[in-house]
Amino acid sequence: MLRLLLGAFALFLSAVSLQAQAQGSDWPTKPVAIYMGFPAGSGVDVVARILQPSLEKTLGQRLVIDYKAGAGGNVASEVVARAAPDGYTFLLGTAATHGINPALYTKLSFDVEADFTPITTLADIPNVLAINPSVIDAKDVKDFIAKVKAAPGTYSYGSTGNGTGTHLAFAAFVKQAGLDMVHVPYKGGPDATNSLLKGETCCSFPLLQAMLPYAKAGKVRLLGVTTPKRVAAMPDLPTIAEAGLPGYESYTWFGIFGPKNLPPAIAQKMNAALKTALEDPEVKAKLVELGNTPRYETLEQFKATVKEGRAKWAVVVKAAGATVD
Repeated sequence: MLRLLLGAFALFLSAVSLQAQAQGSDWPTKPVAIYMGFPAGSGVDVVARILQPSLEKTLGQRLVIDYKAGAGGNVASEVVARAAPDGYTFLLGTAATHGINPALYTKLSFDVEADFTPITTLADIPNVLAINPSVIDAKDVKDFIAKVKAAPGTYSYGSTGNGTGTHLAFAAFVKQAGLDMVHVPYKGGPDATNSLLKGETCCSFPLLQAMLPYAKAGKVRLLGVTTPKRVAAMPDLPTIAEAGLPGYESYTWFGIFGPKNLPPAIAQKMNAALKTALEDPEVKAKLVELGNTPRYETLEQFKATVKEGRAKWAVVVKAAGATVD
C-alpha cells in the first residue's frame, strides 16, 4: 500500500513538473500586461515604451502597458503581488517601490521581496542637482554648498513628494554637506519642475532625463549627477562626488517583477527576452541619450539587488525621518 502511495505521489510530482515545463515552452500565447504605478509620460513610462517594440518582437505577443498610479507606486505593486503567477501580469518597479516604500509606508499589504519574482533590472537612472540661477547663481557644486551655508534656512528645495527618491536623495545631500535647507514636497514631477522654473524653489534633484530639455534651453543649470560615474549623455557634467561632495551617490533603478511563484521557465524566458531588448543597439542608444545606463541582471542578481537596496534605503528613510501612514 505504501509503495502504491509513493508511486502515485511520484507520478503527481512528475505531472506538476511537466505542466510547469509546458507553461514555459508555450508561453506567451496571449498579450502580456505590464503594470506601472506612475502616470503616462513619467520616466518609468518612457523606459517601458523604449523597450516595448523589441520585447514584443521577441515574445511574439502584444505588450499592454497598464497604468495604476497612486501611493508611490504601491497600487500597481499590490495588483501584481495578488495576480495569478501565469506569466501574463508583470510590474515595472523601481528602487523606490521595492526599496524606499517598505521603509516609508507603515502599512503595506504585501512584502516587496516575498510576494514578487524579480526578473531583471532595466537601467540605472541618475538624479541631477538642478538649480535656477536666478534664485541661486552657483557655478558648481562647491559654490552651491558655500552659498547655502552662507544663508542657513533661506533656500528651499523641491521634490516629487515626501519620502520619494528625489526627496531622499536631496535630504542625504543636505545632511552630508551640513546644510540648513527647507524641503518643499510637491505632488509629482511636473509640479516640482514648475516650481523650479518659476523660482519658487532654488533647486531639486530630478531625474536627469526629465531635466535635459530645460538645461539645453538654458532654463536651469545642472551642477552634477548623483551616480558614481559620469553619464554618456552629458560626459562633461561631473558627478557630485567629484565636484564637491566626495563619497556622495544616490540613484535609482527600474526593473521588471512577476508575482511570487512564477514558474521558473517563464521567469527565465522573460529574463532572456528583456536581455535581448537591452542589448538591442537602438534601445541602448535611446536609453543612453536620455542619460540612463542600461543594466541587465540575472534572476539571482536582481533578487540580491532588491534585498540590498531595501536595506540601504531603510537607513536613508530613517535618517530623513520620513513616514507615510
